[in-house]
Amino acid sequence: MNVLLLGSGGREHAILRALRKSACVDRIHAAPGNAGMSAETPCHRVDPMNPDAVIELAYALKPDLVIIGPEGPLCLGVADALRNEGYVVFGPGRQGAMLEGSKSFAKAFMKRHGIPTADFDICVSLSDVSAALARRRPPFVIKADGLAAGKGVVIADTVQEAKDAASGMFAGSFGESGKTLLVEDFMAGDELTLLTVTDGTTLRTLVPSQDHKRVFDHDKGPNTGGMGAFAPVPWLDAGLMDRIRREILDPTVRGLQSERIPYRGALYFGLMITPEGAPKVVEYNVRFGDPETQAVLPLFEEDFARALLACAEGKLENAPWRNASQFAVDVVLTSGGYPGKYPTGIPITGIREAESMDHVSVLHAGTALKDGELVTSGGRVLNVVATGNTLEEAIERAYRGVECISFDGAHFRRDIARKGRKGGMMS
Repeated sequence: MNVLLLGSGGREHAILRALRKSACVDRIHAAPGNAGMSAETPCHRVDPMNPDAVIELAYALKPDLVIIGPEGPLCLGVADALRNEGYVVFGPGRQGAMLEGSKSFAKAFMKRHGIPTADFDICVSLSDVSAALARRRPPFVIKADGLAAGKGVVIADTVQEAKDAASGMFAGSFGESGKTLLVEDFMAGDELTLLTVTDGTTLRTLVPSQDHKRVFDHDKGPNTGGMGAFAPVPWLDAGLMDRIRREILDPTVRGLQSERIPYRGALYFGLMITPEGAPKVVEYNVRFGDPETQAVLPLFEEDFARALLACAEGKLENAPWRNASQFAVDVVLTSGGYPGKYPTGIPITGIREAESMDHVSVLHAGTALKDGELVTSGGRVLNVVATGNTLEEAIERAYRGVECISFDGAHFRRDIARKGRKGGMMS
């Protein structure tokens, strides 16, 4: 099989590594890829947000399967454009991608189909926001309606902080994504990520994971695209998983079917488990999560390429599906200043030493080659991923890998997977 993989982040590098293990894959091409990916497979300087350029590349490469990694091209309709040209694509079309592309669409979808989530108001002006805040108690949750790279959520402790956040979004801090806002009830509890694959009829789950969104230890500081993740989540028992499937997963698939929304791709369920043990949806994503994918895919034991092809062809029910009983931890190294302004072009050392360790791998995200030297090129730079037979073993290996790597201003959280380490819910 010849595969074309669109994207350039740590998630795509993780997907590439999983595809390379497949017995049915002969060739993999990435567009645009990153410095780490280019050392493993041919990368093409094609913007996934340019449908014409993507189709031109597909004409040249003749892939048997196209995998679209990021949300941007999906929301733009790149999957539709490729399917219209006869290509087999893993990734939803524009209609299905609205589940992530518009939070107001997603919340209305959940409301129509009785899927538990926080109560919300859709706001298009500051007066709307003020009225929505008046109906709630702090903390207040303000969300940009559109795509914001995982950063379009503010949890405010006071009305004034909430209004200031809303004012900034309306003023353009997230571009067009902030022209419509959601004000939601705050949900207390423990967050949980379920990465799933669905062809619109069958839905399969990967190992449950937990992300760490805030930039500093102990969940302090602003939201980021994700500072690390671990999998599986020790406190998720079979009873709770069954309830999640009955109340959230299955109703979502039935809802897509009833509204005639075709869907073949990854479907991310960001969940909150309340102190009472009730699962609620925080958000949908229409692609694999980043950084959760980096921790979850090393635990998938079947042929990943074959599974994604089966999904893209509407035959997921027949695909072998098995997850390992091990643990995995992903620690993200970021540029100093992230998620605010940060420098780029800073030399990176120590990756080879980290990857020489057993059960440790390094996935690239914001890296580039400059005059033959590996340098930083983004906010989230690298993912250090380790597996182990216990969570403690995976944590220890991951942080030993992190300590090998160095670049000026490098920042990482030192408490990744601590919530899992305690072995219970952290209300």
